[in-house]
Amino acid sequence: MANENKQSEARGSKQSSGGPSRGHLIVWVIAVSLLVLWAWGYFGVGAAGGPDIPYSKFRQQVQEKNVTEVVVQGNTVRGSFKAPVTVQVDGSATEAQKFTTHLPSFGDEQLMELLSNNSVEVVTKPTSDFPWSLIIMLSPVLLLFAFGYLFLRRMQSQGQGLFSVRKSKAKLFDRDTEDTTFEDVAGADNAKEELREVIAFLKDPQRFERLGGKVPKGVLMVGPPGTGKTLLARAVAGEADVPFYSVSGSDFMEMFVGVGASRVRDMFEKAKEDAPAIIFVDEIDSIGRKRGAGLGGGHDEREQTLNQLLSELDGFEKNETVVVMAATNRPDILDPALTRPGRFDRQITVDLPTRESRAQILEIHARNKPLSDDVDLDEIARSTPGFSGADLENLLNEAALLAGRYDRDAITMGDIDEARDKVMMGLKREGMAIDGEERRLLAYHEAGHAIVAATLEHADPIHKVTIVPRGKAMGVTQQMPEKEKYLYRREYLIDRLAVIMGGRAAEELIFDTATSGAENDLKQVRKMARKMVLDWGMGDTFKHIAMGESQGSVFLGEELSKGRDYSDQTARELDEEVRRITEAAFRRAVDTLETHRTAFDGLAELLLAREEVPGSDVLALVNGDPVSELSDAEEDAGAALPPSGDGAVSNEDDVPSDESVEPSESSSDGRSSAA
Repeated sequence: MANENKQSEARGSKQSSGGPSRGHLIVWVIAVSLLVLWAWGYFGVGAAGGPDIPYSKFRQQVQEKNVTEVVVQGNTVRGSFKAPVTVQVDGSATEAQKFTTHLPSFGDEQLMELLSNNSVEVVTKPTSDFPWSLIIMLSPVLLLFAFGYLFLRRMQSQGQGLFSVRKSKAKLFDRDTEDTTFEDVAGADNAKEELREVIAFLKDPQRFERLGGKVPKGVLMVGPPGTGKTLLARAVAGEADVPFYSVSGSDFMEMFVGVGASRVRDMFEKAKEDAPAIIFVDEIDSIGRKRGAGLGGGHDEREQTLNQLLSELDGFEKNETVVVMAATNRPDILDPALTRPGRFDRQITVDLPTRESRAQILEIHARNKPLSDDVDLDEIARSTPGFSGADLENLLNEAALLAGRYDRDAITMGDIDEARDKVMMGLKREGMAIDGEERRLLAYHEAGHAIVAATLEHADPIHKVTIVPRGKAMGVTQQMPEKEKYLYRREYLIDRLAVIMGGRAAEELIFDTATSGAENDLKQVRKMARKMVLDWGMGDTFKHIAMGESQGSVFLGEELSKGRDYSDQTARELDEEVRRITEAAFRRAVDTLETHRTAFDGLAELLLAREEVPGSDVLALVNGDPVSELSDAEEDAGAALPPSGDGAVSNEDDVPSDESVEPSESSSDGRSSAA
C-alpha cells in the first residue's frame, strides 16, 4: 500500500511538473500563431496579387486590351493579364501573369470609363477588412500578454512569484538535522571562543545583562578564502539553540529597483518574529562596499540595500534580539559605517591554520578515508605550510583519487606526496620532447638552487629537487621550513635571495650563458630586494626608514594618481641599492657553487639519471656521504646523455620561469624554485 501511495505521488508529481511544460507549449503556439496571422494580415500575404508595376504601365496594358479583371480596394488595384507581361522585380526582368498597382493620390476620373471601354471586369472591396483589421490591432497586445504569462510562470517555478520577489531568500536551518558542530572545526580556537560567547548570550541573556553587558549586534569573520568561515557559521547553526538564517550577499540583488532593501527588511522581520535569532550573511562585501567610491560612481541599488542593512543593524529602531554574522575575505573594501562599533561590534580573524591546526584538520578529513601505516599526518602538516583547510581537504581528496587510480586498498604516503606536488605545482606534462642539452641545462639550473639552499646557514631545508615538467615549470626545487615563520630576519632574506639566484649562477658558471628559465627568479629577487630597501629598512644606505607607500585599491578609485614622496635623486639611490643587493646575491650564489663544485656536479648528474632527488640525497652529496645506488636503467639513461658544454634554452612561451615564493607576500611558507 505504501508503495502504491509512493507511485501515485510520483505520478502526481510528474503530472504537476509536466503541467507547466504543456501550458508553456500552448502559450508559445498561440503566440506564434498570432504573430503569423498578424504578418499575414498586415503584409497582405493571403491576398491575390502580383509584383508592383507602374500605374502608367497599367493604363497602357488596359488600352492594349491585355487586362482581364481588376480588384479595387481603397487605393490598391490588383489584377490579371491576358498574356504575361515582362516587369521589373528587384532590378531583374520577369514574366508576370498578375500585377499590383496603386491609384495616384490626386485620383483618376477617367479610369472607370477606360476599364469599361476595354471590357475589363471590375470588382470593388471595402477599404478595411474587419477581421484582418482586428487581428492587426489586437495581435501586439495579445503577444505582450502571452510573454508576460510565460515570465510570471517562470518566476513562479523558481519560487519568485509576482508578489514574492521582494521576499527574503534567507534559509532557516533545521536545528534537528544540522549536524555540524564545533567538534567538526579544527583550529580557530579564538574564533570558536568568541562565537560560543555569542551563542551563550542568546541562550541566557540575563547572565550578561545583570553585569550591564549587551548582546553584540554583529560579528564579522575575516580571513583568506578556504579558512573555514562558512564552516564556522554552520557549526554555530548546529551549536545554537536559536533560529539560524543563512543568506548570501548576492541574494539581495535583482534587476528590479528596491528589491534588495525590501529583502533586507523582510529578513529582519522574520528573524525578529523568531527572536532571539542569528542571521548569517556570506560574502557581505558584495553589498557592503564603500559607498560613492569607484571610477564609475556608486551603484544605487546596491547602496540602497546597504543603507537598509545599516538601518536594521543599528538605526533609529533598536534591534536587541537579532545577531548578524557575516564573512568576507575583503575587509579593506567594506564601508566604514558597516564596521563601526554598534553594528559589527566584533571582528574575528580566521587566519591560515598553524602546523598543529593543520594536523587536526587532516585528522578530521581523514576520518572516512583508509590510510596505510606509513602515513604520518604530522609530517604532512609540516610539509604543507600556508595550506588552508580547503587546501588540506583537497589534498587528501586528490590522494584518494590517485589511490583509486592505482587500485589500492588504502591511501599511502606516496599518494599524498604526489597529490601535494599536483596541488602545488600542477600536473606532469607528459610527452614533452626535451633534447639532451636542454635537459642538462635544466638539471644544472635546479642543482644550482638546491646546492645553495643546502649549504647556506639560514636557508630552509631541501625537500625535493625535480626536473619533471609540471604545470608551467620545467623543474622545481622544493624547500620546507622546519617551523612556522612570522618574522623574517635580514640574514634569512639574504640567503633566500642567493638561493633564488642559484639557477642563474649555475647557467653562467657551467655554460657561460643565460636562459629564459630564470625570468621569474629575477623578478622575485628584484621584488624582494625592493621590499627590503623600501619597506623594511634593510639597505646599507637607507637604514631604519620605510620609503614605500601603501597603495589603495584601484577598483575603489583610491591612490590612483598618487606619486612617490621622495626626490628623483633618492629614487636613483634606491635603485642603486636594490641593484647592489641583487648583484651581491648573485655573486654569493656563484661563490657557493664554486666552493661545492663536486656536490654540484654530482647532483646534476643524479638529476639527469633519476629526474627527482629527495632532500636527504642532496645533503649526502654536500657532506660527502654516499647516496642511494642507481638502478641499471638509471645508469644507462645518464650515460646516454651528451657531455656538458655551452648551450642555451630556446626562448619559447612554454619555457617557464622560476616560481619561488616570496616570504613577505605569499600565503605559504613553502619554498620552491622552478626553472
